[in-house]
Amino acid sequence: DACKEIRDLLLHDKCLVSSLRKFEFNPKVGIDNPALSLAEDTGCLRGTAHGLCCHADGEGLGELRFYLLSKGSAETFGFCLHEELGCQGHIIRQVELGGLAQRRGMQDGDRLLQVNGHFVDDMDHCRVVQKIKASGNQVLLAVLDGDSYVTAKALGQDLSQMLPADIRPRLCHIVQDRSGFGFSVSGPEGMKGTFQLSVQQGGPAERAGVPAGSWLLELNGASVRSYSHTLFPIQLKQSGSKVTLLVASSAVEEFYRLRGLQVTAAVADTSWLPFKARELHLVKGPDGYGFLLKEDDCISGATGQFLWEVDAGLPAEQAGMKDGDRLLAVNGESVEGLDHHQTVLRIRAHDDQVALLVIDPAGDRFYHSVGL
Repeated sequence: DACKEIRDLLLHDKCLVSSLRKFEFNPKVGIDNPALSLAEDTGCLRGTAHGLCCHADGEGLGELRFYLLSKGSAETFGFCLHEELGCQGHIIRQVELGGLAQRRGMQDGDRLLQVNGHFVDDMDHCRVVQKIKASGNQVLLAVLDGDSYVTAKALGQDLSQMLPADIRPRLCHIVQDRSGFGFSVSGPEGMKGTFQLSVQQGGPAERAGVPAGSWLLELNGASVRSYSHTLFPIQLKQSGSKVTLLVASSAVEEFYRLRGLQVTAAVADTSWLPFKARELHLVKGPDGYGFLLKEDDCISGATGQFLWEVDAGLPAEQAGMKDGDRLLAVNGESVEGLDHHQTVLRIRAHDDQVALLVIDPAGDRFYHSVGL
């Protein structure tokens, strides 16, 4: 009874203080990802993790909802994320009428709990915003309605326990050795696009992070749904000595299937990949940072900002900058879609130091090849 009384009081308490900070999603901010825009926009089906709908007083909380939002480069996700005085959590606000978020079912006051499989309720607000922006044109969100969120907090529930432990597929890059790629595929006779992986112990696939028994979803950035078991070996042979696989365990595959969501590389765990972006922290010296920023065409054909003429012994070189690195973000804010002048202003926003996220040409080519 005491818990119910506390909950009822909290549910009727309104947040009257205006927003401290808000973030409006800009389609020009974030990494372009046109290859992964969904042709079939499946939206969201509601689903619950085990035990989610029960709490101490026996009454039900609202269901945890998952949304896979996929937008075009000229669109927004259609909502703002607020941090408000007197209210807990990252709050969904200003859901655009007729926008992508509203069409999928997101509502004003929902609390954001997870971004691309990462629990964010305990994260700094700016960091959560950066995670969404870094997703580019596609993001997987888990939300709980505001009333249920307040109730769960009042009852001391651990919200992280309401979410599945790992709902991300895995992107793995395999380099062939004398024994081959170190995996084989099997599946139902005559059924296209269904490939389960057997992984050789200690072989290239296992070293690249491919879990035994996982399901193959993409080969070198292309879906395998239309591949027959006769066509697959031909496509694999055309990969040469290196291949990139998008794979999902049975549990992850079932999670997406039950919710009617398509698994894509945009939400994958990329920690096993050999190509990674680097964050460089530069402190300006008497002779400046020691590099030149140039605007040029990216591999994708879009315009990007590149780093050249890195001076020996100056802060840029000392931080690890290399000629030809492409600039992805400045102080945690993506520069995708910004022109040269706008990027320079971002770098100069702080007088004596800056954090730059960069990727080398080999990494840039690799991510483009798999549609990221």
